[in-house]
Amino acid sequence: MSYDLRRADARIKWLVTCLLATLGLSYVFGALMVSLYAGFTPERVAATYAGPEMTMPMPPETTMVVTRPMSMTDFARPETHAVDTNLLIQDTHVHVPMYGVIAAALALVVAGLSLQRAWALGLITVLFAAPWLDFAGMWLTKFASPHFAIATLVGGWAMGAGYTVVTALAVKQMWFPTKGVDR
Repeated sequence: MSYDLRRADARIKWLVTCLLATLGLSYVFGALMVSLYAGFTPERVAATYAGPEMTMPMPPETTMVVTRPMSMTDFARPETHAVDTNLLIQDTHVHVPMYGVIAAALALVVAGLSLQRAWALGLITVLFAAPWLDFAGMWLTKFASPHFAIATLVGGWAMGAGYTVVTALAVKQMWFPTKGVDR
């Protein structure tokens, strides 16, 4: 048995719309965070994950302030944020289950859309496979080769694309239905 968001009660349509808007907001801030810490180029992603292991040093017994002149170009250089193994484990532990919950919520929306079965199954597959690819790329970049940074980028862009497609289809079908179209 299936359900049809085109014919759903306005309360259900509003719930789905609010869910999609909330997820969209989180995706925007997620993208901003990625741009700050890892960037959107294979080189920056590789530098973030394939870089040397960093350990947190203990604070010194005493401190000393040193001043040195800085030019404006010193401020323009992006700082490389290095992700060590412990942080990668933590990020995977926190993000992968959450991405699964988000993919499941979006997949439930897909199940309520008027789509051919193959398109719906493909879209649901993208929603789940994209974060797997994203994190596989991080782990492979760290332990196999910096060239796997591209997998992280592809996974991240696929997550955003999957969300955008689901949202566009859902809003169109729920709030701007086409007359006489039934599947």
